[in-house]
Amino acid sequence: MDTLRALQAFVHSVKLGSLSGAARALDTTQPTVSKLVAGLERSLGVRLLRRTAAGLSLTEEGQRFHERARRVLEDYGDAVADARETTQQPRGLLRLSAPVTLGQRHLNAMAVEFLALYPDIELELVLDDRFIDPLEERIDVSLRVGGVLPPDLVARHLGTWPRVLVASPGYIAARGKPRKPQDLLSHDYLRYAPGDDGVLLQGLDGAVAVPVRSRYRVNNAVALLDSVLAGAGISLQPTWMVAELLAQGRLVRVLPRHTGPAQEAHLLYAPRRQLPLRVRVLIDFLAERVSKLPGAARK
Repeated sequence: MDTLRALQAFVHSVKLGSLSGAARALDTTQPTVSKLVAGLERSLGVRLLRRTAAGLSLTEEGQRFHERARRVLEDYGDAVADARETTQQPRGLLRLSAPVTLGQRHLNAMAVEFLALYPDIELELVLDDRFIDPLEERIDVSLRVGGVLPPDLVARHLGTWPRVLVASPGYIAARGKPRKPQDLLSHDYLRYAPGDDGVLLQGLDGAVAVPVRSRYRVNNAVALLDSVLAGAGISLQPTWMVAELLAQGRLVRVLPRHTGPAQEAHLLYAPRRQLPLRVRVLIDFLAERVSKLPGAARK
């Protein structure tokens, strides 16, 4: 167990950037952590950490050793969780990341429901539209909408949601309804930023590219949708975002025989031999709930 404690002290020191941070995480003292790391270095016969006034940094040997040490601790944690699984409920901290708008409109309510089902689990929901590397930022599960899937992670497909052109009834009443894709050139087209002008649509006769220009671009999906609801123009939106608003009559379809590039949703997580029970129940819960979001394309 001394070796295990030494590995924990070393890995936590690297992760938190200081011996004192590792001591707090392990509920011990800084001298104890320092002694454990020093003993580990003596047993290996190499120096793992450089200690300077600016903080800690890994030596070349430390870099190679750290990744394997982290995996040893993960495997140990998995083995403990597996041994206890038959007698214990899922427990512990989970960190879940997702795009901001999807989190606000749907995932937050799912998170509250999940916590009610599993009272021994703590859940941290990280909403961010930027790419988050689950391994680097200690994310257990990442819900990704679109984008390139990292090759070093498991990707579980959740569903496909078409993008459709929508506008407010007030905008259509004032400006008229486009009858064909080229009619968009005479309308106000709103888009997510950053992005190039133009829109690609798929219809019964195949794909058509319309070189629309946008006077208004915004890098927040909620703000973009609010602008459409306010009558500022026409926008291409995923069906999970607008299906309920269309059903309520607050938005109307524009060019209903055409759709834009579909959005694919995936859950990303580390390719471990034995995922902790808390991670498995979260993955299964989200796979079941997210696949039922409104507007999903049915196979």
